[in-house]
Amino acid sequence: MIGPLEIAANIFTALAIVLAGRNSVHTWWTGIIGCALFGALFSENRLYADVALQVFFVATSFYGWWAWVRGARGKPLPITHASRASLLGTAVLGIAGTVAYGALLHFHTDAFAPFPDSTVLVFSIIAQVLMMRRRVENWGFWLLVNTIAVPLYASRGLYLTAVLYAGFWLNAVVSWRNWRRLALQAATDRQVSPSIDTIESSRP
Repeated sequence: MIGPLEIAANIFTALAIVLAGRNSVHTWWTGIIGCALFGALFSENRLYADVALQVFFVATSFYGWWAWVRGARGKPLPITHASRASLLGTAVLGIAGTVAYGALLHFHTDAFAPFPDSTVLVFSIIAQVLMMRRRVENWGFWLLVNTIAVPLYASRGLYLTAVLYAGFWLNAVVSWRNWRRLALQAATDRQVSPSIDTIESSRP
């Protein structure tokens, strides 16, 4: 049965995700509210890794909010790409973290589906960190997370949340394309700006 807590959590989180895809700084305060509500919801359903994840989201969203506004020496942080080496290292750490935390939940708690739940936790943390730094590739990790989260939440009867995460999957595809375009535009602007500064400085 869908309750008011699940409805409210979904509304605020859906708004935050859509705003993130549109590169809007308002994604952060709406996300803080949504994550706090989801933390309470997941606790009721014994998805403890997801509870920890929501706590992480709330804490890091305050930093992400600041970074997007003033993270580039007092100016808004531009959208950029992560290096291949950093992405490979991140993926390896993500797999190791998933196995370790999944084993912890499996042997020491009554958690439901500890390894899928841990996958959602670990790779959501990775995606969140990349999003805070405005890296285009954060959307690829969100795609992975959403692919696992949809059947996981449906298996616990959280059908509205499962539908929401299916929508997140589609939003991640669209947002990935949008952020790639914005990153290219930002790179072009950075190339043009030094040229203009050089011209201005050469004038008598």
